[in-house]
Amino acid sequence: MSNRTTTYNFNAGPSALPTVVLERAQKELTNFQNTGMSVMELSHRSAEYEAVHNGAIERMRKLFNIPEDYEVLFLQGGASLQFTMIPMNFLNEGEKAGYVLTGSWSEKALKEANMLGDTYEVASSKENSYKHIPAASDWNIEEGTRYVHITSNNTIYGTGYQEFPSIDVPLIADMSSDIMSRPVDVSKFDMIYAGAQKNLGPSGVTLAIVKKSLIESAKAENPTVLKYKTQADKNSLYNTPPTFGIYMLGEVLKWIEEEGGLENIQARNIEKAGLIYDAIDSSDGFFVGHAEKESRSLMNITFRLADEALEKQFLQEAKEAGFVGLNGHRSVGGCRASAYNAVPVEACQALADFMKAFQAKHA
Repeated sequence: MSNRTTTYNFNAGPSALPTVVLERAQKELTNFQNTGMSVMELSHRSAEYEAVHNGAIERMRKLFNIPEDYEVLFLQGGASLQFTMIPMNFLNEGEKAGYVLTGSWSEKALKEANMLGDTYEVASSKENSYKHIPAASDWNIEEGTRYVHITSNNTIYGTGYQEFPSIDVPLIADMSSDIMSRPVDVSKFDMIYAGAQKNLGPSGVTLAIVKKSLIESAKAENPTVLKYKTQADKNSLYNTPPTFGIYMLGEVLKWIEEEGGLENIQARNIEKAGLIYDAIDSSDGFFVGHAEKESRSLMNITFRLADEALEKQFLQEAKEAGFVGLNGHRSVGGCRASAYNAVPVEACQALADFMKAFQAKHA
């Protein structure tokens, strides 16, 4: 029977959670801090839940080094709702929003914004099958731009920004698939948002880090629950938040603290991705990586086998060996190993060994 020591979880999301976090949650599930209730049963107005909620915010501020002039919000609707909320709040008539296209999720963000205002492409790598991140020197930011939107990591194509540019207009980033995988200079951004289900916790919570001045400049005529100001003024408690998801997010942040912070997490992620990329690069073309080397993601390693028939066999044998979630996204096929924070080094080593053994058998 499969268990957590024999199953290697490379799912793209929802994805692996730290075992110690799951064990703590299991221990507290029916009786949280001697309340006789689960966190899921606590009133979101109770002192016990308030401590959970505010504790998660403070841990997020500390670990991510978030300046005081930013709000930390816990929202719902996934990162996809942010595709709509951002232009709804910030894009005024007579202004335009620029989008850097690096994959499917940036395309979707642009599509939603285009329904609400004037938009344009700042840069795109679509013509290169999204194999690279366009250099900031190639960005074309037009006059009258309200904000520029980027997707920091692209789960489907396995690319990611190695560095973030400093620009003269507000920069907004969807960091759903690489947030908390490394230190980031938050001050370069006016807004960062992320679905929790990759590196922060279970699905159902969306984190938004928003500069207070950006919130104050937002349009006032939007529906109440879709205003960032509403959520900021009420500490993300205007309506019932996803309490259990926020509790789990706080526990994941506690785990990051215990692991030595983001510098240690980054070093481990570099090691993990390096094991798999080495198996690709040393295969003499048996495995073919999708992303160009200077744009490679540490979170999502995408590759194919040169022989399509062998690719199907590889995925089947990998599944039988306990590797879960290695199929590429349905839109592009191929293979994808998502090595998020909670995926252990041992899992990546096991996959690299499996790849090399499969090549030795079939080359």
